[in-house]
Amino acid sequence: MSTIAKNRGFGAVLWDYLTTVDHKKIAVLYLVCGGFFFIIGGLEAMFIRIQLSLPENDFVSAGLYNEIMTMHGTTMIFLAAMPLLFAFMNAVVPLQIGARDVAFPFLNSLGFWLFFFGGIFLNLSWFLGGAPDAGWTSYASVSLESPGHGIDFYVLGLQISGIGTLIAGINFLVTIINMRAPGMTYMRLPLFTWTTFVASALILFAFPPLTVALALMMFDRLFDTAFFVPRLGGNTVIWEHLFWIFGHPEVYILILPAFGIFSEVLPVFSRKRLFGYSSMVFAIVLIGFLGFMVWAHHMFTSGLGPIANAVFAIATMAIAVPTGIKVFNWLLTIWGGSIRFTTPMLWSIAFIPTFVMGGVTGVMLAAATADYQYHDTYFVVAHFHYVIVGGVIFGLFAGLHYWWPKMFGRMLNDFLGKITFVLFFTGFHLTFFIQHFLGLWGMQRRVFTFLPGQGFETANLVSTTGAFLMAAGTIVLFYNIIITTMRGAKAGNDPWEDGRTLEWAISSPAPEYNFKQLPLVKGLDPLWVEKRKGNPGLSPAEPVGDIHMPNRSIFPFIMSFGLFVSAFGFMYRSEVSWGLPVILIGLAITFLCMLLRSVLDDHGYHIHKEDLADDDDKGVKI
Repeated sequence: MSTIAKNRGFGAVLWDYLTTVDHKKIAVLYLVCGGFFFIIGGLEAMFIRIQLSLPENDFVSAGLYNEIMTMHGTTMIFLAAMPLLFAFMNAVVPLQIGARDVAFPFLNSLGFWLFFFGGIFLNLSWFLGGAPDAGWTSYASVSLESPGHGIDFYVLGLQISGIGTLIAGINFLVTIINMRAPGMTYMRLPLFTWTTFVASALILFAFPPLTVALALMMFDRLFDTAFFVPRLGGNTVIWEHLFWIFGHPEVYILILPAFGIFSEVLPVFSRKRLFGYSSMVFAIVLIGFLGFMVWAHHMFTSGLGPIANAVFAIATMAIAVPTGIKVFNWLLTIWGGSIRFTTPMLWSIAFIPTFVMGGVTGVMLAAATADYQYHDTYFVVAHFHYVIVGGVIFGLFAGLHYWWPKMFGRMLNDFLGKITFVLFFTGFHLTFFIQHFLGLWGMQRRVFTFLPGQGFETANLVSTTGAFLMAAGTIVLFYNIIITTMRGAKAGNDPWEDGRTLEWAISSPAPEYNFKQLPLVKGLDPLWVEKRKGNPGLSPAEPVGDIHMPNRSIFPFIMSFGLFVSAFGFMYRSEVSWGLPVILIGLAITFLCMLLRSVLDDHGYHIHKEDLADDDDKGVKI
């Protein structure tokens, strides 16, 4: 990216990224914006831990603490973890299935810009009267009574961002179903592609309930309806059901792609084929299926009754079975392998015991009677972070180091990567392991302070110390990114020397059209199959010919900006005279772009086969 900027000027690069529909550049946009929100969410986490480092601390007030705590959870889940996973999905999935692009390049761009403007709108709440303060779950019983516009920012921002996520999920589903190279059957798909496929299906079914819940909340707060107002016949528990019908599959939307990353990394650095491929695929699909049947385990204490609690407790425990299959398959992949302890491999190996610990506490929480003891304590906070940080964030760090050379053509520094690993891994366990005991000792979650003499002082100080170590590891990672971007070692096609999937057969970074000739896939791990036969590259499935490419477009950016503008009008509609005009202007911008997109011919362009010849010496020819 820096080389492009040097050669073409910053303005040209900015316009390139504002208008791009290339999945690889959209991956970079997701990576940059997800990284930015990861920093924001991390700073919010540090403020939480500083506040709780000492009893009766006054670092932040109670009200501000609620805002920070709410925005930390919302930012990390919706604006950091998901877009960072989408970055890898965009960068890798089309390459792994031998496609030249995603199915809907225009929608791919639109999905990103909707996420971006939704995230910006949500975070503008800090500067416009106060952030959301009802927790990341925003239970209706609390959020409807929240003064100011914080919850309105939450409702409108997540609706805009959520539409983008839904678009992205549909796009990946269609891409994987329709765009696979010849010979790439479903049972030859790489595991990361399989997990993307199942996670995208979960998005398709899980995000509409959230959209409905947010719409009803918006009506209650902005238009004085009574969906969640008990005194007017509403029911706040309906919000809990709608939110968790989304919220629990969301955990699997996040963790399944991380499983896929580990399933790519472990075979490469063990120099072995992944153990039990078929059972791994079965386990992924079963986890996705069962993920929709366990949402009420978040509601054991809400009075659903013993039968409902028993059913959801059993379903929750059942989901441990396919997860256990995956854990044993990862262990048996490593077993007897020729292991190389690279940075991606360290994150992958460390993930296994960490995630098992999170899974064990999950089974403990699944026991409905015991959950009355654990509920709303720091035991739940510890469990959740062992799953999300120990699973998703470890996976993101593994994937970042693993696919960085494919995305940017340069290697991240492995020594600095290992320093990041040691600092972050140590800090993570220091931070969250002791929180299990804090919960069992009676410390409630979401409290902004505690009294001296309750027995919480030492454990909280240890937890805060661990958070500073995690922050130090993250700083080292960003330093690594900066220096290797400027002067990192150039990466070849297959910098890890044992790449097994199609993305390692083409140049780093991949050319605009991905493959000069679509590959013919001859088996699972298609590049490894060709290497074993002594072939220098992939077998082509077609002769060299002209390649059709989509045109870039500014419409996705402007359409998303229109919704961003109209959201302000909706929020201030009853307070200011300009509310309605702003609504109409914003919606007019969006719908005018949709109309123009519909009526203007856009046939794309062709890269002529004569222009492809220059790429032969870059290793693109297959």
